[in-house]
Amino acid sequence: MFSLTMLGSGSAGNSALVSTRHCHILIDGGLSARQIVVRLEQCGVVPEQLDGLLLTHEHGDHVCGLEVLCRKFAIPIYCNSQTAEAIRCFGLGEHKNWRIFRTGGEFTICDILVQSFPVPHDAVEPVGYAFHAGNRGLGFITDLGYPTKMLIERLREVQTLVIETNHDEKLLQSDPHRPWPVKQRIMSRHGHLSNAAAASVIEQLLPGKIERVVLGHLSRDCNTPELATSAVRPQMERAGRADLEIFCALQNAISPRFHIGETSRGDFQPTFESALFCSGGL
Repeated sequence: MFSLTMLGSGSAGNSALVSTRHCHILIDGGLSARQIVVRLEQCGVVPEQLDGLLLTHEHGDHVCGLEVLCRKFAIPIYCNSQTAEAIRCFGLGEHKNWRIFRTGGEFTICDILVQSFPVPHDAVEPVGYAFHAGNRGLGFITDLGYPTKMLIERLREVQTLVIETNHDEKLLQSDPHRPWPVKQRIMSRHGHLSNAAAASVIEQLLPGKIERVVLGHLSRDCNTPELATSAVRPQMERAGRADLEIFCALQNAISPRFHIGETSRGDFQPTFESALFCSGGL
């Protein structure tokens, strides 16, 4: 079975588990190492079973658990070279198990095909991912200011989409704790998607193949699950997709296990070319 479980998602930390019968992939390590281990165990997975840890970008709410996690467990880290260089300051200078890919390329981890693509955000080289196993797909985009044409094209083939609904625009603008320059950065084309902007991205994928949307990376101060869902659902209904399943991921609890599709029960053959990767130290 091809599945997704959100281990935790929000402004304080982000991590998710993508699995098949053959494979377990962690996306980002923005929770504490202890919490990652605890939440993996709630999914029936131990860190030694992880086949890879994919990074979207280097910000602390996506990588803060890596130092301890990778010191205890020899998990391969998949990311582009710019992100790898940026996170060395998080105590990963001695980590040897790197898989450095070129942004825009694709590769397989066990029986999961991974497609990477650039996203606009204020990080050194942030990426989104599309995962394919069997004939089903999962899109994963958090931390982006606006949707590019490439991003939309990559996501047209997915049935499940994880997308950030970071903030409610009115709550952000009236937030007394954030100075105006910070608000401008968040609302910029290299910032974060608002609830309304995320709904617009989803609408661009319609009618398409999409069946389920998981809303994530909600701001603790400037959003709520109710606001995010109420911004997306009516727009989907107006577009004739009242059947679209909408779920809001939480910061402090794992999500249900989302069944994306079935995969082959037989052996699999990896398709990546090893030349795309650098497995040694940086």
